[in-house]
Amino acid sequence: MCIRDRVKDSRPAEDGGAIRRRRVCPVCGGRFTTFERVQLRDLVVVKKSGRKVPFDRDKLLRSVEIALRKRNVEPERIDRAVSLLAPCTVCPRACAVDRTGAERGFCRAGGDPEISSYGPHFGEESVLVGRYGSGTVFFAYCNLACVFCQNSDISHGGEGVEVGPEGLGGMMLALARRGCHNINLVTPTHVLPQILEAVDWVAGRGLALPLVYNCGGHEAVHALGLLDGVVDIYMPDAKYAEAEVGMPLSGALDYPGHLRAALTEMHRQVGDLVIGEDGVAERGLLIRHLVLPNGLSGTDAVARFVANEVSRDTFVNVMGQYRPCHEAHRHAEIDRRPTAEELRGARDALRAAGLWRLDS
Repeated sequence: MCIRDRVKDSRPAEDGGAIRRRRVCPVCGGRFTTFERVQLRDLVVVKKSGRKVPFDRDKLLRSVEIALRKRNVEPERIDRAVSLLAPCTVCPRACAVDRTGAERGFCRAGGDPEISSYGPHFGEESVLVGRYGSGTVFFAYCNLACVFCQNSDISHGGEGVEVGPEGLGGMMLALARRGCHNINLVTPTHVLPQILEAVDWVAGRGLALPLVYNCGGHEAVHALGLLDGVVDIYMPDAKYAEAEVGMPLSGALDYPGHLRAALTEMHRQVGDLVIGEDGVAERGLLIRHLVLPNGLSGTDAVARFVANEVSRDTFVNVMGQYRPCHEAHRHAEIDRRPTAEELRGARDALRAAGLWRLDS
């Protein structure tokens, strides 16, 4: 083959697997033909850590889908949400106070959210934590008054710093830059309107992570409807099956009734939990069920409702870490940890109802 040859013409070979090129050397006049084949290599993606992984087209499409869902929130939706603050009907308590002014209701929250802390969290469910952590934002105050609350200084004491939509949105972006897999909004119920304002602000600034609504289960369906298409993962507590238990332990009137309506609406919006190939949740419903001593959680009834009225494919975290905190010592029936037998009984009840996606 001459060094300075030129291509005279090119065309596909008869088998279609190569390019046939006729070449001529301008020095010696020699003519010859070459057949060139393309050698394909598998595409790889280089992670931040430098680790190389095979390119996954489906994963890319899922990421694009999530990014496209993070659009600006419609002004009409934000207006409807903010109007819930005065008179306040954000949650089932419907305190009817004007939170945009000086009035405060049961939760004691005002017009702007107060943030206790934010950062990557590695103590959440493994499907949220992944490798780089769940990007938690802890809101001060709560619409429940659980006597066994493990974060009473935050939810009852209101320890936090007041921020506006830009401040909250800035925290979300900071968590995304740190590599967190999601934005985990902890105890968000009473600040739902303000969250929508922050999401609207941050949507145009590149946030494409799943939003996790990590709540206590005492929700108003009309408020949840405003989150349709905004929240990607709902993670509610399913605390009690009987109102007679919810009232003295959490100060909640008809907690089970509101819980059932909320679970149905959440599942309608996001469906069953979808977990990516990396083991991290992308979208869906994840229920937390804290096992209390003496059967006070009503696991049998909770399990039957979820299996029969929501979905047998619901992902449920059976939580066995209860310990007497805050004012639990004043209630003899919960002034101890659940026994190993009680924990096994709870898991057995969930499986007996047909639920199989259990995390514990």
